[in-house]
Formats: sequence, structure tokens, C-alpha cells
Amino acid sequence: MKYVLVTGSNGGMGKAVTEILKNNGFFVFALDKNPCAQQENVTPITCDITDEKSVQKAFETIKSATDNLYAILHFAGIYTLNSLVEIDENEFVRAFNINLFGAYRINKAFLPLLKNGSRIVITTSELAPLDPLPFTGLYAVTKSALDKYAYSLRMEVQLLGISVSVLRPGAVKTNMLPVSTKALDDFCENTTLYSCNAKRFRKIVDSVESKNVAPEKIAKKTLKIVKAKKPKHVYKINRNPLLLLLNVLPTRFQTWIIKKILK
Repeated sequence: MKYVLVTGSNGGMGKAVTEILKNNGFFVFALDKNPCAQQENVTPITCDITDEKSVQKAFETIKSATDNLYAILHFAGIYTLNSLVEIDENEFVRAFNINLFGAYRINKAFLPLLKNGSRIVITTSELAPLDPLPFTGLYAVTKSALDKYAYSLRMEVQLLGISVSVLRPGAVKTNMLPVSTKALDDFCENTTLYSCNAKRFRKIVDSVESKNVAPEKIAKKTLKIVKAKKPKHVYKINRNPLLLLLNVLPTRFQTWIIKKILK
């Protein structure tokens, strides 16, 4: 039996991935701040990826069970929607601490358990390679940084026989969708600079998020990556055609269109 580690294992995508892996012959170490219940072939572990001591404690727990991890699968993350000039600094830093530094901490801590042929899968976003829309800037920047980190990591750990793949999903039907709706509602209520713009932006967000897929589709794609003999670096799913079309345009036209829509 192969051992795998899943972060954010009690969230929408992480839970679906944990389920499909345990049903396909893998033993899952399920990390989360609020982990799932004990199950067959699943060991839940309480872990705060923003806390180095918590990550180290999780490492010691897993090391006592095995010295060979076949895969690390990253699904922990938060969605942030706010103005870059109005957002509180603590919230700004927290987004990076979870979406980027969390992955760094896990990979650094658990590298000693990865062997030749192991793989790391990092979930970024369809927004990672695209130009960000207004008010999604912080989320897009953290995911873009995570995407670049994953590429850099792949360049390094390939020398150790370890592969790194990036999963770039579009909107997924998880509890993050209502979270993003609430974030937009809060922003619309609290912003002092963009009140009119934010209300119009709601229509764009609703349009993008309405084209969502079930987390089980992400789980199937993840299983494919884990089972692949030679995993690709990038896997995409549910890309939004309007976002892709907008990014084909020169930057000056993109900014002009957004200004016309929102102002």
C-alpha cells in the first residue's frame, strides 16, 4: 500500500481527493486544522500549516508510521476578495501565509520521506497564469506565486527523482463559493472607494462562479496525476472561456474594458 499526505483534507476538494484515494488502494494521512473522523485507510491529523511546530508534530506522527511517502497533495488554501489599498495588513499577510508559505512548510518538512518516484501535487488556480481582475488581486497574486514556486520546486527536486505537478482548477462547487460570495458582500458593504464598482463587479463574479464543477471531478483528475507514470507539470480543469478571452487581448484593452464595465 502506498502512503500519501493530503492537506486541507476536510475541505471540499481535499475531502473528495481523500475519498477517491482511500478507495483506490492508497493510505491517506489527512491533514487539516479540523480533521475528519478516523476511517479505514485514513489517519486524520490536526495540523495548522501556518505553524511550523504544528507541521513538525504532524511530520513526527507520520514518520512513526512510515518512512516512505508516495505523494504530497496540497489542497489547503483560502479565498480573499478585497481592495489592495483598503485591505488590512494582517489579512494580506495571512493570505500568503496559507496559500504560499503553507505549501513551502509542508514540502520542506516532509521531503525526507519522499523517495525516487514520489510526486508532489500543488493546487493553484486558473487565475495563476492570467491577469487578475479588480479586487481578486491578492488571491491571484498568492496563487501566481504558488504556481511559480511549484515550477521552481520541480526544477530542483527532479534531480532527486521527485516530480511536481500543478493543478489549475476553475470554479469548484465547494464551501469556498459561499465564502467568496460573503467576501464580496462584506467588501461591497465596507469599501469607501469602490462602492458602485463593487456592486457591478458582483455580476462578473456570479458569472464566473456559476460555471463550476463538482469536487469529485477534481478528485478524478488528481487520481490520474498520482497514478501517471510520468506526470505532466500542469493540469487544467474547468477553465472559464470569458477569462481566457479577456487575457488574449492586449493589456490596454483589458484595462479599458474593465473600466467601462465597473466605473
